[in-house]
Amino acid sequence: MSELPARWTPATVYPDMWADPDDDPRNKNGDSPEGERATLHDVLTDHRLTVRMKCEGLDAEQLARRSVPPSTMSLLGLVRHLAEVERDWRNWITDGDPLPKLYGEKDADFHGAVADPAVVEAAFADLEREQAATDAALAAYADLGERVGEDGFAIRELLVHRIDEYARHCGHADLLRECVDGRVGQ
Repeated sequence: MSELPARWTPATVYPDMWADPDDDPRNKNGDSPEGERATLHDVLTDHRLTVRMKCEGLDAEQLARRSVPPSTMSLLGLVRHLAEVERDWRNWITDGDPLPKLYGEKDADFHGAVADPAVVEAAFADLEREQAATDAALAAYADLGERVGEDGFAIRELLVHRIDEYARHCGHADLLRECVDGRVGQ
């Protein structure tokens, strides 16, 4: 008997999918956003939903379970990392003092991802709060080509970079979830 979980999915219409199309919150029934900013935000929202979906139904131990030694990566670590990254994006658009790290030293987002329900609850609250704050900060700029911060990044570039960050970590989340309970990505 293998200790590895069997591959499975709850989808019934398309068994190789994470969720049935009618149940997938990322399915917009063909509705397409208008304009560049709305399109970028729509893609970002779908990636954010994907990360949350990969964490659904797991307890604190499962969320904190690390993939393979010596990696410190876990689903909970990813959630904490994304909260930290969202906060850091705001440092890119300001000339002022940077916001302090949420979790302390480098890699504390992953090292502190422990199997404690309070840590899980705090991580998701941190992520939601930091996403909203970064969304609001970037929404203040009407021109996506406007250059901000010490390095003169265009707002458009920051929006695309956020999408890239989430997309990369959605791939990690697929593999991490499969290691936990065999549920496969879509």
